[in-house]
Amino acid sequence: MTITLRILSSLLIVTSVLTLTACAPEVGSPEWCKSIEEKPKGDLTMNEAKDYAKHCVFK
Repeated sequence: MTITLRILSSLLIVTSVLTLTACAPEVGSPEWCKSIEEKPKGDLTMNEAKDYAKHCVFK
């Protein structure tokens, strides 16, 4: 019984992780650029700002 419970728990965790990562748009896509434009500039990380400039401003 415990092996079955462990397998089910593992499958649930993997499914949850895959579902959550699939919701974020790919960096550089038009959807991603739009989401960054709507985000307050003070909330951007350095990596987001660099990627935004690279993929959305200087295409």
